[in-house]
Order: sequence, then C-alpha cells, then structure tokens
Amino acid sequence: IHLATENEQYLSELPDQAGCFKETRIVEFIFLLSEKWHLDQSARYHAVELLERFMIKQAEEICKSSRENVKSHEQGQGSSWSSLKDQIYDTFVLRLVSCIQLASKLSLHYNIVNTDMALKFLQSLKYSYTKQELLESELAVLKTLHFQINMSTPLAYVELLLEVLGHNGCLLPAKPLHQMCMQLLDFSYLTRDTIYNTLLKIAIENSTPSKLQVAKFLTVKEDSMLLAVGIISTSVFMLNPGQWKQVVEHLNSITGITSQSILEFSYAVLKHIIGSTTP
Repeated sequence: IHLATENEQYLSELPDQAGCFKETRIVEFIFLLSEKWHLDQSARYHAVELLERFMIKQAEEICKSSRENVKSHEQGQGSSWSSLKDQIYDTFVLRLVSCIQLASKLSLHYNIVNTDMALKFLQSLKYSYTKQELLESELAVLKTLHFQINMSTPLAYVELLLEVLGHNGCLLPAKPLHQMCMQLLDFSYLTRDTIYNTLLKIAIENSTPSKLQVAKFLTVKEDSMLLAVGIISTSVFMLNPGQWKQVVEHLNSITGITSQSILEFSYAVLKHIIGSTTP
C-alpha cells in the first residue's frame, strides 16, 4: 500500500521532462560503472533515478536563473544562456558519479564508492577534480533534491510483488524467477523508449501517435507499478507459460492493473526480445 501510494503521488506531480535523462547511453554508462565497482543491482537503478530527478531539478533552476538573467541583462548585467547551459555539460559526468556514490551508500551493501575510487575513475577520463570538488558535487545533488534521495526503485516494486504472490499461494520457482526479472528489468531500462513506443502504438491502435498522445503517455512510462507487473508477467511467461494466466490474474487482483494492460506490456517487451511481430 505504501509503495502504491508513493507511486501515485510521484505520477501526480510528474514534471513534463520526466524520462529525458534515462536515454540508453546514460543508463548503460551507469550500469557499466556500477558493475565495475561491484555494486548490487538495486544501487544501479537507484543511481539512474537519482540522476534523472537531479538533472530535471537542475535544468529547472538554470532556466529560472536564465529568465532572471535576461531581465538583469536588460540592465546590463547578466550571463548568456549558453554559459548556463555549459554548467550542465561540464559537470554531467561528475554529477553522474556522485549519484552512483550516493546510491552505493543507500543500498545497505558492503561496497561503497569512496572518493578515492571516484577520483581514480574521473582521472582515467582526463578530468582533474579534487576531493573537495567531489564532496561538493555530492552535496549539490543532496541540496537540489532537498535530501530526499531514498526513493523506491522499480526493483523494490518487483521484489515486493513477488513476495505477495508467494504469500498468496502462487507457487513459483523463486530464485530463477527473481533472476529473470532482474535481467528483464535491465533490458527494459536499456531499451526503454523502444518498448514504450510499441506499447503506445498498441494502446492507441495507431502507428503514428500525436504529440498530445505522447505527452499524455508520460504517466504510463513513469509508472513503476505497471513496469513491475509487466516484468513479472513476462518473466513467468518465459519460464512457466502454463502458470502465466494465473499469475496475471493474481497481479491484477493485487494492483488493480487490468489483465489487458499487463498482457500488452508483456507483448511489447517480448517483441523486442525475440525481434518478432508474431502475436
């Protein structure tokens, strides 16, 4: 109930730019760096969500600052829009590393990315940051997000729903199912736009959605509960197709998400896994 409420609240306050910083190259960068530092999988998803929310807030602040600068520029004192934009470009990799550092500290895992590890990596990319700048970067992320960094990731939704399914007597092979869910969650993060574009076309029964339809679909793309039920449904279909219908009914009963929506999500994921248009 707590996760469902948190999800609904996030969707009700969704910024128009949500998802802009979840493009494949960024997600892949975070995943590979998390792997290099031997972080558990919850940390990598947490880092993606932290970076996304931080970058949107930072962009909003810079736009606000830019508007104020335009007014002061009329009085002969303001900085150009390009210099404000450069702030984002110049510090992006540093902020990305800071988000991974913060996520590693929140994951309750024994592997924490300390400043020496982070500096060594940044130096390998020819950046010359100091320890002080690294600490200031972490603080900048914390302040921008008002220290509210302990948000739930889609993995938390997947794992809790698996627990509830087991509690409700839906007997499934726990370990292989959990592993398959993790692999599919990675896949859905890395092919996010492709999967959701397919889902949108299925939903509107049209291959060329309008700008308004794309904008309205944003709440679907950011719905962690829908993503979680879709991942579990697809995993069960791949491992135990005979139990798939029963699991979908259970997921519908637990979350209120319709069986049709779960089916469509699974279809969109499977289509891009097997590269086939066969129903």
